[in-house]
Amino acid sequence: MTILYLLIPLSLILLGLAVWAFFWAVKNDQFEDLEGPAHRILFDEDENDLPAEERRRRRQAREEAGRDEPGPDDTA
Repeated sequence: MTILYLLIPLSLILLGLAVWAFFWAVKNDQFEDLEGPAHRILFDEDENDLPAEERRRRRQAREEAGRDEPGPDDTA
């Protein structure tokens, strides 16, 4: 029975830590984009992840190959 004097405060401290961690995660936008990673896995390579120089090089290669229409990554 005396163990309850230890377990009850310990469980309240753990509950407080869990509530604090949840509110910290919400405040720091950890739950902002829940669907993005699930959709990103469908694409092999995202042009936006490449360095700017590599994007420029690929854009030039497409233009030289005769592709006139801009791709989805050519907006900026």
